[in-house]
Amino acid sequence: MDEFKSRPLNLKDEISYADGAVISKILLKKEAGNLTLFSFDKGQGLSEHTSPFDAVVQVVEGEGAFIIDGELKTVKEGEMIIMPANIPHDVQAAEQPFKMLLIMIRSGK
Repeated sequence: MDEFKSRPLNLKDEISYADGAVISKILLKKEAGNLTLFSFDKGQGLSEHTSPFDAVVQVVEGEGAFIIDGELKTVKEGEMIIMPANIPHDVQAAEQPFKMLLIMIRSGK
């Protein structure tokens, strides 16, 4: 993961798509939180789950469908969304493949 430090990153180029798959690449992993880049092929996603921490998602390519507490939110390239802690959410590449950066910041409060 040190390979990503101290150099400019074009997030679109740091991860590829794979047919019928969700790919993840950890860019930074610390006790305080993680930066993880994801690519989702069309029709792929992460099933509903919760996290004990708020999660920030920045869509870096395409458009993602996020269902947060039962409500659909479409997030486009260049936009971000905050998924609240302990609230069910899922992520889908419903209409097209997309890439996102997940920023997870852990907190004891």
